[in-house]
Amino acid sequence: MSSQDPLNAFFDDRAARNHVVVTGTTRFDLETYISNYTGRTRVDRLLHVGLHSVPLAVESLKLVIKALKQTNDVIRYKYAVSVLQKVAPSDPDARLDEDWADRTSRKVMNEMEQMEAALKSYKHNLIKESIRMGHEDLGNLFYASGDLPNAFKSYSRMRDFCTAPKHILDMSLQIIRVCIEQGNYMSVQAHVAKIKNLQKTSEEEEALSPKLAVAMGLTHLSSGSYLNAAKHFLECPATLGSSFNEVISSNDVAIYGGLCALASMDRNTIKSDVLDNNNFRNFLELEPHMRRAIAYFHTAKYSDCLQILEEYRNDYFLDIHLQRHVKPLYESIRSKSIVQYFIPFSCVTLASMAEAFATDEEALEKELVGMIGQRTLDARIDTKNRLLVAKESDLRATVHKDTLAMARNYERAARMKLVRVNLLRAGIEVKGPKGQQSSASIHIQDIRGAAGGRSQGFMERFASS
Repeated sequence: MSSQDPLNAFFDDRAARNHVVVTGTTRFDLETYISNYTGRTRVDRLLHVGLHSVPLAVESLKLVIKALKQTNDVIRYKYAVSVLQKVAPSDPDARLDEDWADRTSRKVMNEMEQMEAALKSYKHNLIKESIRMGHEDLGNLFYASGDLPNAFKSYSRMRDFCTAPKHILDMSLQIIRVCIEQGNYMSVQAHVAKIKNLQKTSEEEEALSPKLAVAMGLTHLSSGSYLNAAKHFLECPATLGSSFNEVISSNDVAIYGGLCALASMDRNTIKSDVLDNNNFRNFLELEPHMRRAIAYFHTAKYSDCLQILEEYRNDYFLDIHLQRHVKPLYESIRSKSIVQYFIPFSCVTLASMAEAFATDEEALEKELVGMIGQRTLDARIDTKNRLLVAKESDLRATVHKDTLAMARNYERAARMKLVRVNLLRAGIEVKGPKGQQSSASIHIQDIRGAAGGRSQGFMERFASS
């Protein structure tokens, strides 16, 4: 048996259970990539790569085991070792360090007992600030040991003991960090709104706005709302830097924002909101390939844009937030490219179109049939002459229809105005709701004044006629 057999068997089993398995090479160096992150997200991303990439599995698992032994997360450490035992049973790091695990578990239990005893004392003495700090210390301990549900509970219990806006701000940021790792984006959205409603100094506002922007971007990305996600990532100030590396890096902002923009915005919007966005340009400089892909899309060089994205597909599959969105994002970008490519033509050969999008005619035809069926593309396929033909529209009939609709709307508006004028001249007033009565009366008096003072009754109108 070869040394690769356990590795292949592990990933064959994961593929059979419909997990994403990346067999190709990536464009990034693992150590350089992971150096952009700190805290738990560093561990989570390494473990994610180890579970999904065949070439990088052993290296990433060894790195994550080394990183976990610097923390108190015994449960995650045991899990990482168990995965490495399946992938590379003969590796020295595949042996569980039971002494470290027992020692760390006892240490966490002792610290927890001490903190709970101190918190109980604080509650007995009704010291609000000490109670708040006691809950925060417990939350930090739970978070460091990998117990995210209890960390969330401890941070949430701080709310009743916050005595200043700064306390609420710190609590909400900690909850946002935990909820992003849990995937609880409803709570992320709620606490972002809570922070925005707080009174903050200009320095706090400047420090918080990048974090809140990317938190909302991740929230919309998780729900598949790519346009809203793009807007928040594009609004992220360049001051983000490495201030939120326990969640996301500046490189991620460029990639997430660029892909969401390509999938949800038209070419003119991409030009104004992405390429001409001086703020977002700083992020794109960190990922030149994304900047080139966006520029190619704007200049209608769709095949070049799609080729660049295809080269980085494996990298995106190994991103912890992006993985499940890669397929819909790529499909949306490709569909938009085909639609934009076809707009200037009344008809185009399938052969030339297949060449432009670097595919064969049969695959392109199936793709076009799907787009036409979904009404993404307003065209028809001439299978005999191998053409994609735009549907002809009767412009004369369309103009007549729009003109008649405009005339009907004008007539209805004129009749409504005449009815109102006659009501006012007859001295009839229709009173609105209580809150709107005064404004309605003022409006009526204005119209009466403009009509010449006193309104005529019905008999006076008939007599004058």
